[in-house]
Amino acid sequence: MSGSNKDNTRSEEFKRATAGVLRAIAQNNEVQVAFQPGPSGLAGKRARLPLPTRALPAAEMAKLRGAADSLALRIRHHDDAVHAARMPARREAKDVYDALEQARVEVVGAHHMSGVASNLRARLNEECEAEGYDRMTRKDQLPIQAALALLARERMSGEPPPAAAAKVLDLWRGTIGDAAETALDEMARTQEDQTAFTRAARKLLAAMELAEAEADAEPDESEDGEEGGEQSGQQDNSQDSEGQSQSEADSTLGAQPEEMEGEAADDQSADDAEEDAAAAEGDDKPGGPQPRRDKPLADNENAYKPYTRAFDEEIDAEDLCDAEELGRLRQQLDQQLQHLQGVVAKLANRLQRRLMAQQTRSWDFDLDEGILDAGRLARVVINPLLALSYKKERDTEFRDTVVTLLIDNSGSMRGRPITVAAMCGDILSRTLERCAVKVEVLGFTTRAWKGGQSRERWVAEGKPRNPGRLNDLRHIIYKAADAPWRRARKNLGLMLREGLLKENIDGEALMWAYRRLLHRPEHRRILLVISDGAPVDDSTLSVNPGNYLEKHLRETIKEIESRNAVELVAIGIGHDVTRYYRRAVTIVDAEELGGTMMKKLTELFDEDAAAAWARAAAEKAPLVA
Repeated sequence: MSGSNKDNTRSEEFKRATAGVLRAIAQNNEVQVAFQPGPSGLAGKRARLPLPTRALPAAEMAKLRGAADSLALRIRHHDDAVHAARMPARREAKDVYDALEQARVEVVGAHHMSGVASNLRARLNEECEAEGYDRMTRKDQLPIQAALALLARERMSGEPPPAAAAKVLDLWRGTIGDAAETALDEMARTQEDQTAFTRAARKLLAAMELAEAEADAEPDESEDGEEGGEQSGQQDNSQDSEGQSQSEADSTLGAQPEEMEGEAADDQSADDAEEDAAAAEGDDKPGGPQPRRDKPLADNENAYKPYTRAFDEEIDAEDLCDAEELGRLRQQLDQQLQHLQGVVAKLANRLQRRLMAQQTRSWDFDLDEGILDAGRLARVVINPLLALSYKKERDTEFRDTVVTLLIDNSGSMRGRPITVAAMCGDILSRTLERCAVKVEVLGFTTRAWKGGQSRERWVAEGKPRNPGRLNDLRHIIYKAADAPWRRARKNLGLMLREGLLKENIDGEALMWAYRRLLHRPEHRRILLVISDGAPVDDSTLSVNPGNYLEKHLRETIKEIESRNAVELVAIGIGHDVTRYYRRAVTIVDAEELGGTMMKKLTELFDEDAAAAWARAAAEKAPLVA
């Protein structure tokens, strides 16, 4: 058997074993386990795990086992209804609330299974190291949800935190206050009882001034509990989004920004249950005074959420059409490339020279120690009294980098814009690959016009009010960051396929690309967005406020830009994206895309230009916000 076949067999055996263990720990044989690129997650009874490589190194196996165990424990020890009953309204509070619950299920599960405990510990250590917690020197550098989850995990398990997080976590100790310390102790005592634990978690949020005190929340929560049976249909309706997003919080520490988009969705599903209960009371007393929660209800009604995630799709380009059609589309793209090749290739070569120059070796001369400088021996021969000259290689400042190109695949991009975007993605991938810079090319659209299966479900369930996003997402991976260009080149032709381009829901696509970048090991992460208009989905906007999708896009951009984990840049084709993004440029004609894209990337890699751009973006920030 060849080495490749052995690797494939080993990888398949590992996947089967991991899936079997996940079902056994979860105590649920109906769980479907899929291995796909991207982060782990849970949607209903479908668990998603990262796709393992053929070689399956030990570190990767340990990380996968930890992810599988985390999902299994979430299924076994977590109750969505109990969790949703006390869900806070503010996004930051929700992030902390979900992180605390994930810490609880992992600690409870690890008590009884030493192997699971070992896997989870290894995964937590790897996450803390990957996020650079050991390099943090200030308290505010560690996100509050990560800090409180680590403190709660330490209190509940009695084990010390990961070594990488120990120093920055010490900066949090003694600063959270007596009320928070008391809440942490109560969480440790009630970890086996989720209902009591959520009460303690809300006390912690109140102590940290992230949410209202428990006394304010209890009456509403009891009402929600009583009406839970009456609203079971709607609860089921939102479980798809809740299950996935809450399970994506299994990376409660290092990857907390990746959970924001999903958690915002399931938070709102929980809020909907409360809103429906309040609405039922109002129906009994038409025209009567509204409850005191009237104002928060109005805000929550407009908060972004998907109606269901059951029909969303994240898919590799080669899975959307057969190999023969993919080859034909690639030939079509190659024909178009001949027209643009000269101009863009010249700019690409300029970018390559700039990058290679930053990676070129440089030397310091005339030193007292180092490597003997043979080029200066002649002067010693002429004058033996002169000292020998040494040289030393200078460390380069170039950081390992990954660039994600996120391309709007909406119907308005049809024709020349999408063709030029595909060509630019192709040339960019080739250029940066030669410079040892990883490139990922992604696209976003919807699976159908006018809502698809999401809208059909909404109609079948009686058209509940404030449904949120009413369409089926399609997120396409044209080229993964680790895939070489020669293997992914055919995929880029898929953008030219007739019928692919439909609606565009930018906010969720942006968060999806952002989450993928956060999982990358590179020190520098750049996200370049290409779009030709504001987010538009007729099905969603027909039953929500007119600015529903645009408002969510602004909130998502603000979250990403405020965290500084990814450098976000946007290029608008005939559409002013500068009103959304801090770093952005608008072009009038699609033919300008190649030159503009290369120019902006060159500026990003040029230290002086990047610094000037950062200053301009900082000055613009208040206007964008």
